[in-house]
Amino acid sequence: MNKFSTIVSTLLILGVIFWSFSSLKPSINTSKNTNETSFSLDNALHHLKNISTKAHYVGSDEHKNVQNYIVTELQKMGLEPQIQTQTAINKKWFAATTAENIIAKIKGTNSNKALLLLTHYDANPHSSLAASDAGSGVVTILEGIRAFLAKGTTPKNDIIILISDAEELGLLGAQAFVDQHSWAKNVGLVLNFEARGSGGPSYMLMETNGKNSKLLSEFLATKPNFPAANSLMYSIYKKLPNDTDLTVFRESGNINGFNFAFIGDHFDYHTAQDSYERLDRETLLHQADYFTTSLNYFANASLSNLNSEEDFVYVNFPFIKILTFPFSWVKPLTIGCLIVFVILLFFGISLNKIDAKGIFKGFVPFLISLVLCGLISFGLWQLLQIIHPQYKDILQGFTYNGYQYITAFVFLNLWLLFTIYKRSAKELKPTNLLVAPLFFWLIINLIIAYTLKGAGFFIIPVISALLILAIAIFLDLKEGSKRILFTILSIPTLYIFAPLVKMFPVGLGLKIVFVSAIFIVLVFGLMILSFHQKKAFFTQKLSGILAIVFFGLATYNSGFSTENKKPNSIVYIQNSDDKTAYYGTYNSVLDAYTKQIFNTDYSEGGLENADTKSKYNTRFKFAKKTSFKNIESANLIKDLDTIIGSKRFLELTFLPKRKVNKFEFITKNNISLHQFKVNDVLVNDGKKYKAKPGTFLIYHFGNSDKELTISFTVDVNEKLDIILNEISYDLLTNKNFNIKSRTQEMMPMPFVTNDAIIISKKLVF
Repeated sequence: MNKFSTIVSTLLILGVIFWSFSSLKPSINTSKNTNETSFSLDNALHHLKNISTKAHYVGSDEHKNVQNYIVTELQKMGLEPQIQTQTAINKKWFAATTAENIIAKIKGTNSNKALLLLTHYDANPHSSLAASDAGSGVVTILEGIRAFLAKGTTPKNDIIILISDAEELGLLGAQAFVDQHSWAKNVGLVLNFEARGSGGPSYMLMETNGKNSKLLSEFLATKPNFPAANSLMYSIYKKLPNDTDLTVFRESGNINGFNFAFIGDHFDYHTAQDSYERLDRETLLHQADYFTTSLNYFANASLSNLNSEEDFVYVNFPFIKILTFPFSWVKPLTIGCLIVFVILLFFGISLNKIDAKGIFKGFVPFLISLVLCGLISFGLWQLLQIIHPQYKDILQGFTYNGYQYITAFVFLNLWLLFTIYKRSAKELKPTNLLVAPLFFWLIINLIIAYTLKGAGFFIIPVISALLILAIAIFLDLKEGSKRILFTILSIPTLYIFAPLVKMFPVGLGLKIVFVSAIFIVLVFGLMILSFHQKKAFFTQKLSGILAIVFFGLATYNSGFSTENKKPNSIVYIQNSDDKTAYYGTYNSVLDAYTKQIFNTDYSEGGLENADTKSKYNTRFKFAKKTSFKNIESANLIKDLDTIIGSKRFLELTFLPKRKVNKFEFITKNNISLHQFKVNDVLVNDGKKYKAKPGTFLIYHFGNSDKELTISFTVDVNEKLDIILNEISYDLLTNKNFNIKSRTQEMMPMPFVTNDAIIISKKLVF
């Protein structure tokens, strides 16, 4: 009976884990859909193939081609798209460009507030093909709107389509729309489609300045077939400095909205491998499901007031898809569970089902497990980066063999748990072992109740475990029956937490794998009565073997290939003031491509004023002096330089002499700029801009830009010590250089200024 119950429990656990993942996104339907009013995957993929053949960052020729393609497709649907051309400035990062938004409207019958469908069409500079980020959003909207219009019904609400520009440069297209376009004032709700990888389930994240209950109830009213969401992600997202176009609508327009974004295969994010071929088709269908259900509902729903006075906890849950309850329940539920826990301890001791000595012994394996699994997972990943230094060149933090590592760490932690708990196998009162993990879960929930209510669903495993503890204390069931029953009662715990074990290291990088280890220990502790056996654990040996197998697979796949390319970088930096020049690379590990420059006489470290702004503040790892090419820099024209009283008024125009992609302005000292304008658009809403030493303005040249004009006022005694870095992405094609091309196993490193010529010079005022 024990063997039978162990097999049944194991199959139940594996089945629930599989269910928890498979329920998060649709599977491909092999039958062809010929219904004109339904979303066609084939149509969407046709669009995707056309808009993701080449890199199309702002200012590139392909960027304009993609824009024209989208406009044409909207016109084919009978819409009248327009291009909003507007200089926009990000108020947080002080990046700017002249954005070219694609905008169209479907007129409603009786609209008070409009529904806005949002994504962006620009790619991250300079090599991303952007099939996922955000080509997937573009084609979801194009095909979804086609299917919607094919129904021939007029919606109640106006539907605005905004396929924004320059999102990758600082949410600049969205900023231009919210600040300057008349339609923005009438938007009641935004649906934004995004990506931070090329696969996996798409998660719903809300953007609101208030509470979430009304938005959540409206989202559930759309009846999505595969909702993937939890309020912990929502709470963490609100605390982190992660932004999307939707953030601009919330912050600048006080407009609510939903983000639908996927994070799987994070290693493709912003790279040349973000391609048509690598986008997960099931992920695209998941975006389509969100789009279709949301559009059909919100096209006719009231969008006048989506604000609310209450926050809700929500999480994916078996059978009902999403479980919700108010934040106000979190403290009472936690306190109630604490009271029940104390009562059960009293009865457990009274009925001789648990004892004080056994409880104390139960704390020992749990605490050892918590500390060892967390520390070993953290330390082992640090060691693996030393063994495989090339991992540091994957700036996303999630390696190509990352899924194999996650699996390996899962089995390693299970092996550690089985090994540590093996000593307690002869415990005469196994119920003692459940007390320690329950105690820690209650402490965690008390902390959550006062600091992070979005994680309030952590009380659900506690409720399940308290029920298990009550049954163990009050009912004398057979050992085999208890194991199966306890496993069934643990289904909600497994269903909720299995995806989280994978999600955190995928989305935030393998450096977070220790968090997954802690989750595993916590869940294992609550399920200890399902795992506890008096004989040696067969699962211990199996877990150890599987850990070795998957670490071996990860090691075998630790290199690079044509399918999983090595990111690398070479940059030329010319100082026009002292007539010196250097090459720089961001690579920690040099390869055949970088060694054509960095073969001898190079040094470690960066170059002053040459490390341009980047997502992860990446600095040059190596530099090498080279010949001065004397590449011409932009002309500086002083349109105005006058002193009135104690103020100096400056207006400067920069005329590039070559194809330039961006300017970065660096100040060597603190300066205070008044009425700072870029192309006659106020920076910082006209407020005094206190620039600290470092980059204080990045201007990306758009397709319509021929020059850049900036103006500002400073105190007459203000010392202006400003350096201009003039950057172009033409190192590999410029006639002054002879850089050999990358092999098929290589690609440009993302997130940094790459394949670039940087001309640095001090501005003389």
